[in-house]
Amino acid sequence: MRKPLIAATLALFALPALTPALADPPPWAPANGYRSKRGDIAYRRTDNGINYWQGSDGRYYCRRGDGTVGLLVGAALGALIGRAIDTHGERATGTILGAAAGALIGNELAKGPTRCR
Repeated sequence: MRKPLIAATLALFALPALTPALADPPPWAPANGYRSKRGDIAYRRTDNGINYWQGSDGRYYCRRGDGTVGLLVGAALGALIGRAIDTHGERATGTILGAAAGALIGNELAKGPTRCR
């Protein structure tokens, strides 16, 4: 009695894996949005890795990182350095000030000097 029940359960779970996916990909997936369906916007990449495209109004637009990774890494390193420098008392002040300064510096370094024009 157990073997047919186990076989039926396994077949039930294997059946969806064998059928093709009939749903469309989500609208936020790459090459599935409004611009890619119209086909009038071509993305280009500069030597420093910035993606840009020309809009329907003739202006150029770009997409690049917003500096979040640099902000997080800078805050962590700044907190460690601030804690090491502030050796008197509770050391919370040095940690907080170091984290804030490290976050600002890390964010600016991650964004880079390039501006989108």
